[in-house]
Amino acid sequence: MIRVYNNKESFLTQHRRRSLADHPGALASVREILEAVRERGDAAVLAYTERYDGAMLTALAVTDAELAAAEDLVEREVADALQEAADNIRSFHARQVRNSWLEYGEDGSVRGLRIIPLDAVGAYVPGGSAAYPSSVLMTVIPARVAGVKKVVLATPPQPDGSVNPYTLLAAKIAGADAVYKCGGAQAVAALAYGTESIPAVDKIVGPGNLYVTLAKREVAGLVGIDMTAGPSEVLVVADETARADFVACDLLSQAEHDPLAAACCITTSAALTAALPDELERQCAGLARREIAAQSLAANGAVVKVESLDEAVEVANLLAPEHLELQVTDPWALLAGIRHAGAVFLGAYTPEPVGDYWAGPNHVLPTAGAGRYASVLAVDDFVKRSSVLYYPPAVLLRHAVKIEALAAAEGLTAHSRAVAVRREELERQNR
Repeated sequence: MIRVYNNKESFLTQHRRRSLADHPGALASVREILEAVRERGDAAVLAYTERYDGAMLTALAVTDAELAAAEDLVEREVADALQEAADNIRSFHARQVRNSWLEYGEDGSVRGLRIIPLDAVGAYVPGGSAAYPSSVLMTVIPARVAGVKKVVLATPPQPDGSVNPYTLLAAKIAGADAVYKCGGAQAVAALAYGTESIPAVDKIVGPGNLYVTLAKREVAGLVGIDMTAGPSEVLVVADETARADFVACDLLSQAEHDPLAAACCITTSAALTAALPDELERQCAGLARREIAAQSLAANGAVVKVESLDEAVEVANLLAPEHLELQVTDPWALLAGIRHAGAVFLGAYTPEPVGDYWAGPNHVLPTAGAGRYASVLAVDDFVKRSSVLYYPPAVLLRHAVKIEALAAAEGLTAHSRAVAVRREELERQNR
C-alpha cells in the first residue's frame, strides 16, 4: 500500500520525479471555459453548471430564503461548533492586522505606508456532493477582518440546484455578502471577468481542484490570486515515542482528500517503520473514502527511515510540506530548525484537523514545495500597501544634486531633469 525507504536519498530521488504536470488537456478545457464565460456571461456559467454539476439553474445567486432555510437544516451541535470555530479564526486573524503609519522628519519631510483593504474579493469553496464549511470560514473571515468592502462566495451546487446547508450557514456566520451557485473554472472566470449576476472581484482566493487551480493561474494578473495550490500534503516527523495508530490516522487524513495527495512519515524508529504499512492498511479498510486514500498512499505515500531527527528536519526543509507534524518527545526543540512548512503541528495531540477546523490559523496553505517562499493565507492577502512621501522645497533642494546623479547614472535624463528644473527654480528664488 505504501512505499518504505530505508534512507532519505532514495526517497528524495523518487520524490523529485513527482511533479505537477501542466496537464495540457485540462488547460485547453479551462481556456475554452474562460473564453466562453468572458463572452457569454451568465449563459455560459449556467450551461457549464448543468454539464459538470448536473444542476439546471435559472439563477446563480443563493436567495435569502435559502440562507434562512439552511439554519433549520443544520444540527445545533454543528452550528455551535461553526460559530466557535469562526470566533477562533476571527481572533487569530485580528492579531495580524497592521496599521498605516507616517514618519515625520525634523526637516519637514514625511514618509509612510498606507494599508488599504481591497474593494472586492471572491472566495472559492469546493462543493457539490461534499461540504467544506471550514474553507468558507478560512477565506471569508480574514477578508472581513482586513476590511474588504465586498466578499462573495462561489461554490458548486448539488444536482438538485441547492447548496449544502453547512456551507450556507458558514457563509452567514463568516459574513459573506453573497453566495453564487457555480464551481470549477467557470466560477473563476465569472469572478475574474464579471457576468450579469456575478460582480468582478479584485482577488480570488480559496482551494479547488485541478481545473480551478489552472483557471486561477490563467486569470492571475487580471485579478490577484492567493496561490496555485496543488494536491494536499502532510509530512509526519516521528521518533520512537510516536504511536503507529496516531501516525496512520494522520497520514490517512490527507490521503483521503485526493488520489494525488501526498502523505509521508520520516522516522528514526525501526519499529514504527515496520508497523505503519499494516496499520495503514487496517485503518484504510474502514474509511468511507478508502479507495481514494489507498490510491494516494500507493502513488504518493512514503515511510522513510532516517538515523537522526536532524536528518528528519533536513528532509522536512527540503520538502517544504503543506502540513508538518512533529510527533516526537520534544517537538519544541525541533521547531527552531524548521524553516520551510505551511503549518507546523507540535506534539502527538495536535493533529492536523485541529488546524483545519478549529484553532484559528488558516488552512489555506502553500503546497508542492512553495512553502520555501510562500505563506499561509492571512490578513495581508486582503490588503494592498501604498507608500506616501512629502518633501518640502528646502529638503528637495538639499538632496537634488544626488538624486540627479543617480538618475543620470541610469541614463534616464527626464528623471534627472524633473528634479533639476525644481532645483534651478529654488536656487533662483534663494539668490
